[in-house]
Amino acid sequence: MEQLPYQREAFYRRERKSVPAARTFTAWALRDWRATERLDDALLCVSELATNALLHGVPPGRGFRLHIGMGADRVIRIEVHDSGDGAVAADEPRPEQEHGRGLLLVAALADKWGTEARDPGKSVWCEFERGASVM
Repeated sequence: MEQLPYQREAFYRRERKSVPAARTFTAWALRDWRATERLDDALLCVSELATNALLHGVPPGRGFRLHIGMGADRVIRIEVHDSGDGAVAADEPRPEQEHGRGLLLVAALADKWGTEARDPGKSVWCEFERGASVM
């Protein structure tokens, strides 16, 4: 990833309390940067990406890394890196399924989202464009 003017990064272990901790960390970073226009959308996306990492991407004994950055273009990028393998898709779940809608939420709320292969694992990211207001 390119060097961004504003960056924060944290590592979380494979445990349930990591999801709310990732949300709190994200809220702190965005408030510190005065970038709260889309805070609720960003926090929901962090919850979904962190939950997916815990459920599908983090083998026992490992964790995931959360990276938040904002460049000069004022685009906020959130990345969740995990060491698990497997494809990531935002497919429409069957109505009777209790899970499987998280990435659909990310796709609906974020301006862009995607995945990148890593060694090991993958990164799932989303971006939020900010308005032209002064920070």
